[in-house]
Amino acid sequence: MKYFYLACSILFSVITQAQQIKVLNSKTNEPLFGVAIYNVDKTKSVVTNFRGEANISEFTNTEIIYFKHLSHLLKRVQKTDIKFNKVFLVANTQGLDEIVISASKFEQNKRDIPQKIISSNAEDVTLNNPQTSADLLEQTGHVFVQKSQYGGGSPMIRGFSTNRLLITVDGVRMNNAIFRSGNLQNVISIDPFSIQNTEVTLGAGSVIYGSDAIGGVMSFYTQKPQFSHNNKLHLKANAITRYTSASHEKTGHFDINLGLNKWAFVTNISYNDFDDLKMGSHGPNAYLRNEYVVTTPNGDEIVSNSNPLIQRYSGYNQLNLMQKIKFQPKSNLSFDLGLFYTKTSSYSRYDRLIRYRDDLLRSAEWNYGPQKWFMSNLQITKLSSSSNLYDKIKATLAYQNFQESRLDRDYQSVERNINEEAVDAVSFNLDLEKTLGPKLELFYGGEYVFNQVKSTGKTEFIDTNTYQNALSRYPNGATWQSAAVYSSIKYKPQPHFVFQSGLRYNYVASKASFVESNVFLNLPFSKAHNDSDALTGTAGISWAPNPIIQWKLNASSAFRAPNIDDVGKVFDSEPGSVVVPNNNLKPEYAYGGELGVVLNFNNTVVLDLNTYYTYLNNALVRRDYQLNGETEIIYNGELSNVQAMQNASKAWIYGFEVGGKINFTNKLKLTAQYNVVGGTEVNDGIEVPVRHASPSFGNAHFTWRDNKFTLDAFTNFSDSFSYLQLAPSEQEKDYIYAVDANGNPYSPSWYTLNLRTQYQVTPAARVTASLENITDQRYKTYSSGIAAAGRNFIIALQYSL
Repeated sequence: MKYFYLACSILFSVITQAQQIKVLNSKTNEPLFGVAIYNVDKTKSVVTNFRGEANISEFTNTEIIYFKHLSHLLKRVQKTDIKFNKVFLVANTQGLDEIVISASKFEQNKRDIPQKIISSNAEDVTLNNPQTSADLLEQTGHVFVQKSQYGGGSPMIRGFSTNRLLITVDGVRMNNAIFRSGNLQNVISIDPFSIQNTEVTLGAGSVIYGSDAIGGVMSFYTQKPQFSHNNKLHLKANAITRYTSASHEKTGHFDINLGLNKWAFVTNISYNDFDDLKMGSHGPNAYLRNEYVVTTPNGDEIVSNSNPLIQRYSGYNQLNLMQKIKFQPKSNLSFDLGLFYTKTSSYSRYDRLIRYRDDLLRSAEWNYGPQKWFMSNLQITKLSSSSNLYDKIKATLAYQNFQESRLDRDYQSVERNINEEAVDAVSFNLDLEKTLGPKLELFYGGEYVFNQVKSTGKTEFIDTNTYQNALSRYPNGATWQSAAVYSSIKYKPQPHFVFQSGLRYNYVASKASFVESNVFLNLPFSKAHNDSDALTGTAGISWAPNPIIQWKLNASSAFRAPNIDDVGKVFDSEPGSVVVPNNNLKPEYAYGGELGVVLNFNNTVVLDLNTYYTYLNNALVRRDYQLNGETEIIYNGELSNVQAMQNASKAWIYGFEVGGKINFTNKLKLTAQYNVVGGTEVNDGIEVPVRHASPSFGNAHFTWRDNKFTLDAFTNFSDSFSYLQLAPSEQEKDYIYAVDANGNPYSPSWYTLNLRTQYQVTPAARVTASLENITDQRYKTYSSGIAAAGRNFIIALQYSL
């Protein structure tokens, strides 16, 4: 009899276990929390927990069970058809029901957000094959990217760029105290192979992110370690190799995930090697690289380029490392540690290598030294709390170290100028969410950021191999710190109407000593102490009166506080000009609004229209200045016009965006995006074009995909800028532009035709191949120093375990 009871006990255990299922994402295998599971008349229902688990014992074997989740497609399956106690849901790709994080630091339905947010995921990265994260942003069709050199990419969003845009990685602010108003290349430090998803917020984001988030926020979220959903080790690995013909790129990537029940680890390694980039055959002759400087034992010589399409000295290489560890002792408590390290080789600032002076190339060398970035990021998240103060809480502590340098030497000069900079950045964020009722949610938190700048300058005499101290680019030891509190509410009185509003108070302080600088530069002060505070807000609605139309209206203010680059930098902005420190600066403020409408005709035809307007007041701009009563000083051996950053301007920026999608069938679709940007700013009492308002640009894609094969035929394009449409600072850079019939610089229009394919050879092997710029156009994106790739064949092989 005891054996009978034992057998019954074992059978009951097996049956009970069989009723316990896991609901997972079909692509990532991640467990899905909050999946509603119910029968046809909804008399029976359960919801998955934080591990994606649910018990379905109350359902009979013949019942049809429905699985519904906000960000995934509805699935129906008979209970007996559930295999291995797992159910896989397909992510919803229509866009309106996507889940986004950047709007509040916690997951929200994208449909509820009044602002426009552009998302891309790991699948997009795999298909698009971007060389850098800057290229990934450009491929969205909403971000214009400028490149001063091949190892670069400075995003422009809605007429703003550089330190008026914010970059975050896993929720951590990447902008630091020396982010400049000139073109920035820091986004290339983020490895596109490590990205799980990217969210680009178009427009102001100061309430959540503080200073710099005037024109937009680029939020990168990297791969998450995946746990085992049984008692076995969860092992997942990917190896990728890629080659491109235009630069003979050779890239290798490897990542591996090791998952246990409570511990999970993911390791990511990537290496890129780029040779000199080849431009296209058909386009302006002004872009050709006809000659370049070589250094021989006898000195510098200018030699003819055997192939003017090859942009000599543009190649570089890059190493990216990432290690993430996740510990989840409870279903509602997790600890995440992320370690990141990126290092580039030295690479030329290509636009400086093509400048001429007296019919001779001006520079023998102009290099950025290795750009290094390290980040350690510890995040503690607690969900489903019973506290009266919060339901969810997230604490993030991060340390970052940035290193960069500049080395330049004039043609036939024995003096090499060397500037080296490093920034140590510590940040702490506390973000909380509280449901105050069935219709009201509160998000709030605080942030503290501290930056310290190290900067040195020296001159190397290459003939004697000796050094002497020189003026540093920034005041050595300068500090910048920010403290803030914020709150926002989300009011949803009905499923189709959402109101969101928020406020942020920010205090920013910077200190700098110019004692070391004044050995070389006689400033009328020896230190600077800049304090500023800002109160910013936002308010917006999302309203969908019927299934076809959705309106979005948002108004916001944003600010950028002066940083060390504004207050204390000394550098040559252009030939014959030098920028000196100015300690009398205030924050610049932006006030703007946007209106958007989405027309969705049964998910067959979708139109997305947006218009926006931004007024920038007290704009920090570079203007002529006096130093000790002098308007010109000798700098690096050259008589130079004195300039400084000043609150000397205001700007008006406006634009219109139209996007569309047509789903001809389940396999064939057309998508297109077109962006019109305009704006003016005040320069000496005259309105002139804004520097970072790009020409109108966009793309269009015909995509066909089935289970194993994807084909994407697409075009990218940009309108032209005439000489009069260029900002004054751009008109002075005639060396990077084409020449019009009057001999003036201008930016021509351009287009590319491209074809991309992807084929799943086996469940483990995938091939992606592209032929870009098929017609071999020679072009430069607006304000870029380097020409884009000509006809370019790209092939990537991926093998997964």
